Amino acid sequence: MTDMAKKPATGSGETRPTAAALREAARHAAPAAHERPTRRRFTTEFKRRILRELDELRASADPGAMAALLRREGLGRSLVAKWRQQRDEAEEAALGPRKRGRKSVHNSMVDELERQRREIERLKAKLEKAEVIIDVQKKLSALLGIVMPANPDDGDEKS
Repeated sequence: MTDMAKKPATGSGETRPTAAALREAARHAAPAAHERPTRRRFTTEFKRRILRELDELRASADPGAMAALLRREGLGRSLVAKWRQQRDEAEEAALGPRKRGRKSVHNSMVDELERQRREIERLKAKLEKAEVIIDVQKKLSALLGIVMPANPDDGDEKS
């Protein structure tokens, strides 16, 4: 049989393609059938208009009108609920209390300098403890009569 095998139609003199031929043709069809649909993007004005219309319909107490609007626009209730929540949060943030005055300029160099200053202070305190321990060890070795070998790198700066 050929690519588009024909089978006589019942009762009429016309021929029609077989199921196998139709499947084969569909397999070689244009790739447009396999493309993913694009996600809808809604403008801020569209969202405002829909929310305004829904608020008006809610005030009119017609429960079917709200559902009809959502069906007409192809929107889900959860999406509109999310838009409402975003609108309410934005209004609350806009109307909430604000800190007065200029905004502080954050300087990372000042933070780094402060971090290094604290690290230096910590290391100085650790060094002082180590020097006290070394002095105690020297005095203890002198009392016990243990002779410590002289270390040229010792660099005793305390005189």
